[in-house]
Amino acid sequence: MFAISLGDGAELRPIEPWQAVEFLEHIERAREYTGPWVPLTVNVKDVRSARAVLQNYADKQAADTGRIWAVRLHGTLVGGVLFRIFDTSNESCEVGVWLEPSAAGRGLIGRAVERLIDWAVEERGMHRVEWLASSANHRSIGVAKRLGMSLDGVLRESFPWQGVRHDMEVWSVLAPEWRARRSAEGR
Repeated sequence: MFAISLGDGAELRPIEPWQAVEFLEHIERAREYTGPWVPLTVNVKDVRSARAVLQNYADKQAADTGRIWAVRLHGTLVGGVLFRIFDTSNESCEVGVWLEPSAAGRGLIGRAVERLIDWAVEERGMHRVEWLASSANHRSIGVAKRLGMSLDGVLRESFPWQGVRHDMEVWSVLAPEWRARRSAEGR
């Protein structure tokens, strides 16, 4: 199985249905930290539901409509990144992320998403990469800003989650913008 180095002992690796027990253990560590924002980390409650989520993404990968990867720190699963939507016909995709608190503040999510966007734009020809976040999720919005994404707008009270209707901010980066940013960074 391949691994993409994120530096400082961190890697991006695929995660598959046979890893459901480890995935569940990770989600249990992440649940309180990410639960206010990430439905996946609340809806995974047992091995069966963990396996179902991973199988859903395995099926999406087989259909070329989504993918999921584990973020590992010194071998331990500490977070994840995914293409929730991957639409090759419209050349558009949506990135999603989560992390457990022990790995926060290290820049892991930003570095992982950079690799995903590089792959989506350069290898798969995606033109638009989206990032959706609750207006109250300042950590997530901060990552979108650091990635050089632009705020497209706010979908007011569009996402009912845990008894609250959240305003969802839509951030995006277009392929020419991403290439210009990466070129300026010397990558």
